[in-house]
This record gives sequence, structure tokens and C-alpha cells, in this order.
Amino acid sequence: MKKILLAVALIASSVGIYSFTNKAGGDLFVAEVAKSKVEFIGSKTDGYHTGFFSLKDGELSVEAGKISGGRFTISLSSLKVTDESGEKLEGHLKSPDFFDLAKSSDATFSISSVNYIAANKAEINGILTLKGITAPVKFIAYIRGIDEKKIFAEASFTIDRTAFGMSYGKGKVADDVQINVHLFAKK
Repeated sequence: MKKILLAVALIASSVGIYSFTNKAGGDLFVAEVAKSKVEFIGSKTDGYHTGFFSLKDGELSVEAGKISGGRFTISLSSLKVTDESGEKLEGHLKSPDFFDLAKSSDATFSISSVNYIAANKAEINGILTLKGITAPVKFIAYIRGIDEKKIFAEASFTIDRTAFGMSYGKGKVADDVQINVHLFAKK
């Protein structure tokens, strides 16, 4: 169960991961941290765990009405387990077995490139740094709303928790963690 939450937290970090690298020349939108959320679902042989992380800060660059870059910081210390395992699992996920918050309380995500597939759908390539380990992350983002004042975008993808040194429960806890990002930003 703890492994699942760890995996979810890793994914959430990756979704913090939904950070876009700021590009010069574009309009800058600031993440609304109170509304934005990085959710995770970690699975194991006998169940799953759900939870979320909050954003600490973030920004998106927009050029010609399209996201062109950005960067985000995910607050790992904001980890909240939303299933019946609650605080007990939160404590384990914050331990060295998973996120090791005593060493690093944040994860970062920077967008390397954005390739629009459709008017409201883009492939995002970026770099996620978690627990001092940096790895590429790629996912499809859905831009649900964008205008001159605000942006709402979402993404669902998986990350491999073991790529970030989280191997606790290997064989019982799935390596891949489902991440769901809900990003709100305003000018």
C-alpha cells in the first residue's frame, strides 16, 4: 500500500511535472496553487492507494494563444493520502523508503518542448527532478480553456517510481504510478 502511494507521489511530482519552461517573448501565466493539484494512484498486488500533492509555485509561457513552455515546483510535504490508509501511509511515503522529505521537500518539472497535436491537445516533453534524480517525462496535455487571462489544462500519465530511486516493495508494489494533473493559471 505504501509502495502504491509512493508511486503515486512520484507521479504527482512528475506531474509537478506539468511544469512548463518559461520562454522569452511569451505571455507569462502564474499557477493558481490553491486550485491546482497533482493526484496519484499507486497500485499493489492487493489494492491501491490514492492521494495528491499541491503546487508550491509555477508558471506557463504562452505565445500566439498556445502554451510554449513553463516550470513548476511540487510541494512533496503537502502529500495527502485520500484513502482509508490516511496518516499512517502519509508517514511512510514521506520516509526514506519513498520521498525522503528530510532530504528534499520539493520536486520540479520544466517543460522542454510543446508539440500541439490538435487545437486543445499537446505533447509535453519535460524534465522531472525528484529526490535529486532527474529524468525525462513525456505526456499528452489537454488544454481545456485558454484565453488572455487564464488557463486550465489537464493530463493523465504514468511514471516509473524506480527511475527516482523508489524501489521499496518491488514485486508487490507496482513500479508505475498513475498521475493526474489539474493545472489552473492566470495572468
